Amino acid sequence: MTSDPALVILVDADACPVKAEVYRVAERYAVPVRMVANAVMALPRNPLFERVVVGSGFDAADDWIAAAARPGSVVVTADVPLASRCVKAGATVLAPTGRPWSEAGIGLALANRNLMADLREAGLIQGGGRPFAAKDRSAFLSALDEAIVRLRRQGHG
Repeated sequence: MTSDPALVILVDADACPVKAEVYRVAERYAVPVRMVANAVMALPRNPLFERVVVGSGFDAADDWIAAAARPGSVVVTADVPLASRCVKAGATVLAPTGRPWSEAGIGLALANRNLMADLREAGLIQGGGRPFAAKDRSAFLSALDEAIVRLRRQGHG
């Protein structure tokens, strides 16, 4: 199986909890992966996997991913503003929970994110979302597999 350079997985890797699942699906379909982070991280030995270390500047990884996102790429991120930028670029965007980001839902997600940040800043709520669970890992694995199959059917690989 050969890979089409038009099909690529871009991962916001600094705090990504589903790296192993990304590697598994990428190997199954021979899809290149770019693990984008602010620091060097270990990768499995596979020519499909590339480490992209960006500067430590604010949003440097997000800027790199957003610039590389396009139709035919799958972006993995929990970062709502980055997801919004990538959706607008035509990429398929998945949260580590397997939730797909879409043009229709990204505006509401951004508004909710900003509201929650304001409430936390005002001290009205504490803590974050629910902990990452095994069912999230399973949902992500399924969603990534489906995204790759769908993009291939559309001629991206």
